[in-house]
This record gives sequence, C-alpha cells and structure tokens, in this order.
Amino acid sequence: MTAQPQPNTFRAGPDERGHFGIFGGRFVAETLMPLILELEKAYGEAKNDPAFQAEMASYLTHYVGRPSPLYFAERLTEHLGGAKIYFKRDELNHTGAHKVNNVLGQILVARRMGKRRIIAETGAGQHGVATATLCARFGLDCVVYMGAVDVERQKPNVFRMKMLGAEVIPVQSGTKTLKDAMNEALRDWVTNVADTFYCIGTVAGPHPYPAMVRDFQSIIGRETREQMMQAEGRLPDSLVAAIGGGSNAIGLFHEFLDERQIEIYGVEAAGHGLTHLHAASIAGGRPGVLHGNRTYLLMNDDGQIQDAHSISAGLDYPGIGPEHSWLHEVGRVTYLSATDDEALDAFKLSCRLEGIIPALEPAHALAKVIELAPKKPRDHLMVMNLCGRGDKDIFTVAEHLGVKM
Repeated sequence: MTAQPQPNTFRAGPDERGHFGIFGGRFVAETLMPLILELEKAYGEAKNDPAFQAEMASYLTHYVGRPSPLYFAERLTEHLGGAKIYFKRDELNHTGAHKVNNVLGQILVARRMGKRRIIAETGAGQHGVATATLCARFGLDCVVYMGAVDVERQKPNVFRMKMLGAEVIPVQSGTKTLKDAMNEALRDWVTNVADTFYCIGTVAGPHPYPAMVRDFQSIIGRETREQMMQAEGRLPDSLVAAIGGGSNAIGLFHEFLDERQIEIYGVEAAGHGLTHLHAASIAGGRPGVLHGNRTYLLMNDDGQIQDAHSISAGLDYPGIGPEHSWLHEVGRVTYLSATDDEALDAFKLSCRLEGIIPALEPAHALAKVIELAPKKPRDHLMVMNLCGRGDKDIFTVAEHLGVKM
C-alpha cells in the first residue's frame, strides 16, 4: 500500500474504539465483550490513579530492577566501524527480558479487578516466566498455554514456570507454536469469564491490550531518552529492535515517534528467507483479522493463516501488533527482516565481542545493526534494545551449530 499522509503526532492513538488507522479494534466473541469493556474501564482508572502509579514504580525499582542500563558496546562499535552502538539492556531485568514490565502492570490491574486466576500464552517462554513470577509474588493461580513445539525447544523456561507454581499446558493443535497457544488461551477466557484475567504478552489482541501493553513497556524509551542525554548530551540518531508481536520495539520507539529526525527500524524474522518459511508479517503479509484485532498477517490466497517460522520461539507469530502495522502504513518506522542464519551470526558476535549472550529475538535486531552501523558516520548514535538474555536459547543454538550438550 502507498504511505498515508503523516499525522500531526504519531503518539496519540488508538482512538476510542481501539483503532490505529484501519488497524486494531476488537473482534471478539459476544461473551468476551463485557470483560473487555470492564478491563478498559479498570485500566483507565488505574492509569489515572497516583497510588497505582506509585505502586508500579516501586515494584519496577525494587523487584524488577529498573532502570536497566544503557551500555556502550565499545568492541562491537570498533569492530563494525561507523555508528556508535548502545544496547538498552532489558535482559538484565528480573526474569531476563522486557516482558516483566508489562506483566507487572497487568497483574496489578487484575488485582484491582479482584481476579484470582491468571492465564497467559507464551512462545519463547519469557512472558510465561514473567507471569508465573508475578503470580507467585502476589499469590495468584497461574495457567500458561504454550505450543508443544515451543515446550520442547524452551525446556529451561518450562521448568522455571513450573518451579514458580504455574500450570503449563502444552498445546497440540495447529503448528503447536505461539499462535495456537493464544487460540487456547482465548478459549479458556471465554469459558472462565468470572474469575479469570488474560495477561497478553505483546501489543496485539483486542483493544485495550495493544495500547495498555505499549504503555507499560514505554518505560524502556523514557529511560533511554534520559540515559542518552546523560551519556551523550543529545538524543539518539537511530533505534533498532526485534519484532514478533512487537512489545519491546514499541516500548523503545513510542517515546521518540514524534522526533522525526530519528530513524526507527523494526526487525522481523525472515526465517529461511522471505520466499520460504518465515515470520515477517509486514514484509510478506497483508491486512486481516486474527486474535481480536485487524493487522498485517501471513495469509494464503484464501485468507487462511499461514504457518510462521523462526529459529526464535518468540518471533514465529504470523501477525504483528496493529500499531506497528499503522506505523508502517504512515511510513514512520522502517521494517526490515533478518534470517535465522543472520541472527545466529549476530548471536555469536555478541558473545565473542561483548561477553553478552543475547536471546535469539534481539539477535535479529543485532543482525541489522551489523548491516546498518558501518554505513553511518562515527558520530551517529544507534540504540538497540537487547530485550532478552540467551540462557533459554543455548540448546537451540547448540543444535543448529551441531554441538552436543
């Protein structure tokens, strides 16, 4: 599609019906609509309640461990030449990823609503671990739906969830990955409307989830602004983040969307390549409806959802958050893609040069940093969101490298 005229601000959305342009909305079963409206009201009240904000801020500091550092990747910068590269190190949060920022907020909202049973979907397991962690902290029941394929390739996180008291349900339908886990979680929610809160892990799903998750994750960008001003005395010139549904990315991007001089890059998973199996919804998809919202989706000619693939369990979702679809349409964010092989090469480079084992998700973003940075001048400041640590992925990487554990 051709780019739409650019609005006065890129930070205003969604509208009252949950739309970012033609994207978003709430396409849900009639049974769920009262719950969705109840959640929208509860979140609106919480957002404007100083006591809620103070409680959230206290837990972010003393439990999650924020602010996460903004780290100058000196050896990587020297190796690549060109841009000065900074990592926003959200992998240093409690539970090892950015997911906990959003889960904390949603669990605090659930408690305000009197919900005692929390359900969640997870792919790479980080959202599941964060949900299990916060449920343990607040004494709530936790059920996590996870595709059977992901259960197998993310064993460390499955064990962590169980240690934290969560029930992990392997999903055997479809491709047995994230899409199917979300299907099952939605079925559970429809069946158990009275006592259950659905904690969605990304900026997708029916309104108000995309905006609510973005709001909880936007602390990443707010901290980055402050830290970059302290480190360099000015704002970054470019931002880079990996995208599955897109919560870590919108968390970094949102603060800077109206700073139009800043280049913003989202990196999708190109899997085996865009002409083969991949998970790049914007590069290889078109608008459709899935999981309660209209957005870019991987579909066949008949409109059926296609299988997605990525070496990263957290990126192999056949859709993307509706706000990202809108930012693509209006031309504010440039969406690139990185293959499995490129992500693996970036993973190894980070290990060797910076002593940081990244998750395979941000390794996709790093693959594009490796491509973009050498083309920039030395005074160009580039920030990449290192949104997860790689403990969970060592078995997957070992298998692809032919190493026996």
